[in-house]
Amino acid sequence: MADYTEADIKSLDWREHIRLRPGMYIGKLGDGSSPDDGIYILLKEVIDNAIDEYVMGHGREIHIEIDDEGRVEVRDFGRGIPLGKLYDCAAQINTGAKYDSEAFKKTVGLNGVGIKAVNALSGFFEIQAWRDGSTKAIEFGKGEVVEEMKRPVKDPGKPGTRLAFEVDRTIFPAKTGFKPAYVERMCRYYSYLNPGLTIVFNGRKFRSKNGLLDLLAEEMDSEALYGPIHLTGKDIEIAFTHGTDGGEDYYTFVNGQNTTQGGTHLAAFREALVTVVRGFFKKQYDPGDIRAGIEAAVSVRIEEPVFESQTKTKLGSATVAPEGETLRTFIGNFLREHLDNYLHRNPKAAEAMQKRILAAEKERKDMKGIKKMARERARQAKVHNKKLRDCRVHLDSKHKRRESSTVFITEGDSASGSITKSRDVETQAVFSLRGKPLNTFGLAKKVVYENEEFALLQAALGIEDGIEGLRYNHVVVATDADVDGMHIRLLLLTFFLQFFPEVIREGHLKILQTPLFRVRNKKETIYCYDDEERAAAVKKLGRNPEITRFKGLGEISPDEFKFMIGPDMRLDPVEFEEGKGTKELLAFYMGKNTPDRQDFIINNLREDVDSQEIEAA
Repeated sequence: MADYTEADIKSLDWREHIRLRPGMYIGKLGDGSSPDDGIYILLKEVIDNAIDEYVMGHGREIHIEIDDEGRVEVRDFGRGIPLGKLYDCAAQINTGAKYDSEAFKKTVGLNGVGIKAVNALSGFFEIQAWRDGSTKAIEFGKGEVVEEMKRPVKDPGKPGTRLAFEVDRTIFPAKTGFKPAYVERMCRYYSYLNPGLTIVFNGRKFRSKNGLLDLLAEEMDSEALYGPIHLTGKDIEIAFTHGTDGGEDYYTFVNGQNTTQGGTHLAAFREALVTVVRGFFKKQYDPGDIRAGIEAAVSVRIEEPVFESQTKTKLGSATVAPEGETLRTFIGNFLREHLDNYLHRNPKAAEAMQKRILAAEKERKDMKGIKKMARERARQAKVHNKKLRDCRVHLDSKHKRRESSTVFITEGDSASGSITKSRDVETQAVFSLRGKPLNTFGLAKKVVYENEEFALLQAALGIEDGIEGLRYNHVVVATDADVDGMHIRLLLLTFFLQFFPEVIREGHLKILQTPLFRVRNKKETIYCYDDEERAAAVKKLGRNPEITRFKGLGEISPDEFKFMIGPDMRLDPVEFEEGKGTKELLAFYMGKNTPDRQDFIINNLREDVDSQEIEAA
């Protein structure tokens, strides 16, 4: 046993703690390929402060510049940080104006940590403020002062604050970078929540006139059955309608923060909507039927919000203000008055809503018998069908390794056989498809449930009645790296996009990267995932190494698979930008417009020629 002495007790200053435990402050690091990677949290922390100035009535523009090297600069035209407190705001943990000051109310950044996290995790960080005709600036590196103006100097620049940073490449992956599409989406959302504010990102302007109505118009993927209902009040704004799709889509915000994981405000809205609709129609409709096909945006402003993490993606607060009414009561009372009045004044919208509810009710009842048949089929499959090789630990359990639970969806028995022999039986399961599954594009859910293979897959995943029952944290598509494998991958993606988008939206669906080549000599074996890695391996191993091209997963031995699905396995998260483009994309690639696709392929053919350097080696 190791000794436990006073020497083992250490105190870290704020810089050391943030740099040692960045996940506590920004979630996962990532490399910028996913919208929830840490660099977007850092950017959001900076923009949030500028937004808070606008909310308080100061400054109508925010300029954001991100260059090709990943250096960020954000300039607002608010009041500017008091020059004497510039260092404290950038480098004194838990320092800010948002504790008991009247300068800020109902803002996002409350605990004085965000900007300090940006500072500590940046190789370059500079903060500058203009105020009363003077300016002051400080440059930091990894949280330490590099250069500081000792006293303010006269400067006619417009009042406001400029903050520039570049992440520390010793902490973030070397190839970390911002994806413009993700930043643009952030800018759009900020503009929807702050009508009248102009955000300029790399020269492109974002401005909204109608707030959440503009958001729904941009994001809705299905046809709206009635003009969106737009309700506004003190510290609350709600816009919603019903579409033809069967799911529920919500865009929720607290003090301008996009709470992608919802929270107490979303729960309150979903409950209040059911109560008001039941009361208006004087029918005890099923809650699921009332919310089927709903597209809603909910924004509230509350004092001292409590989020479930520093990344602020889920609200934990139960009240509007300290010792104030609950969010449930606040949102319930608001809808009870305003939505009820709207439905009485707009009978056509009320009629369209009721028709959608009755259609959902009919579909649910029609599905009842089919679901019963699917569940019976699934029960039989547990005994007789060997297509699922299950694991012992599942996401819906309380096991400490539940987050590691994984299911690999493979094509055919040969591939699943290799994975099954090399998997971790505690946390890794294998579901084997029989060739190419059904193309589900444009099909009703009833047809898909009647399909035995997809019924078994749904049962294996535990998602028949919603994602709440999902049994695996990682749902991994593991198909061959050939044309047939890619086609099967597209068919599976179509299935999830059509009927279970929440699996994708919440980051559970992944693609397994498997090597295309094995390059080896008598001393070393290197697995390569593309031609570039193959060239590097050939160069490293020297003359005449053995090069094997894997045509399918079945060719990879169980011993080799241990490496490919072990702790260092490569998983690509499946992501999609929600909005009007998704349905059109599926229609083009998975619809019945074969000639159009054929023309597209012919016009975009590209021939890859092996590198001469490889042949020369």
